[in-house]
Amino acid sequence: MTATGFKQAPSPVTLAGHGVRLVPLEPAHAPALETAAADGKLWQLRVTSVPEPGQAGAYIEAALAGAREGHMLPFAVLEEGSGRIIGSTRYHDIVAPVARLEIGYTWYAASWQRSHVNTACKLLLLTHAFESLGAGVVGWRTDNYNFASQRAIERLGARRDGVLRHHALRRDGTVRDTVMYSLLAGEWPEVRAHLAHQLARHAA
Repeated sequence: MTATGFKQAPSPVTLAGHGVRLVPLEPAHAPALETAAADGKLWQLRVTSVPEPGQAGAYIEAALAGAREGHMLPFAVLEEGSGRIIGSTRYHDIVAPVARLEIGYTWYAASWQRSHVNTACKLLLLTHAFESLGAGVVGWRTDNYNFASQRAIERLGARRDGVLRHHALRRDGTVRDTVMYSLLAGEWPEVRAHLAHQLARHAA
């Protein structure tokens, strides 16, 4: 490990494989993000962070501000075949001294939900985090009422750490409890094999 904890500092990178491509988020992606969010009117879900109509530019700028401050690394999610943007995800709450980061702010157009896309994105992000950056732990957090997200995180093989009570504001102004999950570096090889097996079954 370097003095920062990671083998190398998290920095913008393109990750590709299994039918998806994660590219560094940039202002030019705003119109395509608006289109992806409109597939299912995802901003109407109170437990997600999807940009509302006309807000994709501000959404991207907030993500890039986090990148400049060193605690976020945001991506646009592209479907490999068409090159179309179908969602977004990011590393966040990057804590370099202890080689910790979290994966979140993840959403996909409704027509790509419950497909291989989430598994593919997580395999790419986790592989980069553990094998390139040398993360010691990767975390997730989600709304206590976002049961679909909780099930998806648990299917990855992450461990539920606990619940932070009265922790954060939702978009409607109510206060949520936050469910925390994590995956340690020593647990990664088994999870990697599990995710690879899921994707191989999808491709068969």
